[in-house]
Amino acid sequence: MISRFPRWRPTSGYFLLTARSLPGILSHFSLCPSASPNKLNLKKKKKRKRTRVYAAIESSLSRPDVNLLKMAWKISCLMRMCRFLLLVILFLPCEVTSSVLTVNDKTENYILDTWLGSQESLKCAVKNHTREEELLWYRGEGTVDLKSGNKINSSSVCVSSISENDHGITFTCKLRRDQSVSISVVLNVFFPPLLSGDDLQTVEEGSDVKLVCNVKSNPQARMMWYKNSNILNLEQNHQVQQTSESLQLSITKVKKSDNGTYSCIANSSLQMETKDFHLIVKDKGVAIPIEPIIAACVVVFLTLCFGLIARRKSIMKLCIKDEDPQRETAL
Repeated sequence: MISRFPRWRPTSGYFLLTARSLPGILSHFSLCPSASPNKLNLKKKKKRKRTRVYAAIESSLSRPDVNLLKMAWKISCLMRMCRFLLLVILFLPCEVTSSVLTVNDKTENYILDTWLGSQESLKCAVKNHTREEELLWYRGEGTVDLKSGNKINSSSVCVSSISENDHGITFTCKLRRDQSVSISVVLNVFFPPLLSGDDLQTVEEGSDVKLVCNVKSNPQARMMWYKNSNILNLEQNHQVQQTSESLQLSITKVKKSDNGTYSCIANSSLQMETKDFHLIVKDKGVAIPIEPIIAACVVVFLTLCFGLIARRKSIMKLCIKDEDPQRETAL
């Protein structure tokens, strides 16, 4: 192994390591320690091999050359360490966000229970910040206009006169610098049932009709139909459909017995509400055959047109005779 390398004999001039020869020598002898193998025997063999190489180098070089080679080895290892640290620094994020947002002293997203007509204040603050942070507020997808003094490190929004339309609305506070840092509050508005719908319908006997009772309620209300102050007995031509937002009564082939007042009743844990729907069933009118009448009018019109065309010459002669006496009188 050692015989592969020529013996370097120092001359009157010392053996000098140039910038071009130094990397080759270092890479050839692998002076910097590499990763340790898993097996102990292999590690010992490599250690003995390195020892022989070092001995061969020291025997072939003078003491100043050995010192210079050791210094170059240390510099090479130091350069490798600096290169590793530089890569670590380059791959670190430019700025680590340690700031934490809170709303009303809560650090996690939460649901705020509130009531119809009440007022709520939401205060967003920055914790663990190392500099002044500007805050943004969002209502749903839209931004909330904030005054200049209500943006830095702490910001508050006031939701007044809360209505049923505010139920389920999300308010979100974000850092302007890093909008991935955010916290949200969802409004859970409690309100009694609110009923709406077309409360008067007039239909003919034998036709179809739908009575739709729209409802808004939180918590959700239990709904049912009454007729003339009694629970509605569903017949074969009755069908009831209910969703979270409406209660619908469909009646096919309306009869005279379906005439009356239908009441939509919504009962929640807060309150019970009622809305009346009046159904008036008229007698079935006599059906007028429209198509035969239209056909008869078309026939009469075409007959007149053909008659005028057939007698156009006689009509023209009469018109000329009527004009001649007027001309003679004028002369």
